[in-house]
Amino acid sequence: MDETTGAGAGVGAGLGEGAGASGAAGGAEEARRAEGLRERKKRQTRAALSHTTIALAIQRGWSNVRVEDIAAAVNVSERTFRNYFSGKAEAIAAAHFDRMERVARTVSARPAAEPLWEAIGAALRVEFASEDAAAPQSSTPVPGHREAIREVMTEPAVQAEVMRADQQAQGVLAKAIGARTGTDPATDLYPKLVAATVGAAIGAALTHWLLADPPVPLGPLITEALDHLAAGLPAPEKAPDSTSAQS
Repeated sequence: MDETTGAGAGVGAGLGEGAGASGAAGGAEEARRAEGLRERKKRQTRAALSHTTIALAIQRGWSNVRVEDIAAAVNVSERTFRNYFSGKAEAIAAAHFDRMERVARTVSARPAAEPLWEAIGAALRVEFASEDAAAPQSSTPVPGHREAIREVMTEPAVQAEVMRADQQAQGVLAKAIGARTGTDPATDLYPKLVAATVGAAIGAALTHWLLADPPVPLGPLITEALDHLAAGLPAPEKAPDSTSAQS
């Protein structure tokens, strides 16, 4: 698109100002709209492939899902799947990166005067604590569903891709944090430390969510984890010892 736009502007300048320049501007705007539509469709296809991979892996089991099954469910070719992902594991990990990328964008868009941890908390609530109680990320999972998720997450290929995606996501979040705090992730520790801490908090909440007995909703766990971080992780107050109280 850039080469086409530049050529159009050059032709318009060569013809002089007025109608020629106006036509070039119109063509550039049309090209931008077309590019925007293509990119949006690509994002939608990528998300559909990722979410379908997760759903099928949970329903059928990791080893019972083939790339061609995923492509057929999304109504695309296997070649199209390969254009986006190297395999099932990368498709699953993409959901985590995409979510954290949205968190970073939301953090960047929050009011500049809002304290950092409030901005991060608001961004995470949008992703993990949807008002729709039926949303998978905020609902209380049934035991069989949690076991299926745990099985998928124990696959070495999935673990490796999720780790890689998490490192990339931390980099994106660190840039958003740096922009809010006037720090540079390339030279300053602070934005990287905050991003890594947020990632660890999310990981701890997700692990607790998957292992909790009885099951608990994820949204409040994410909020609790962020509250602990914002408070500086103070040690919980110990309950009074019954023997000491009696004496």
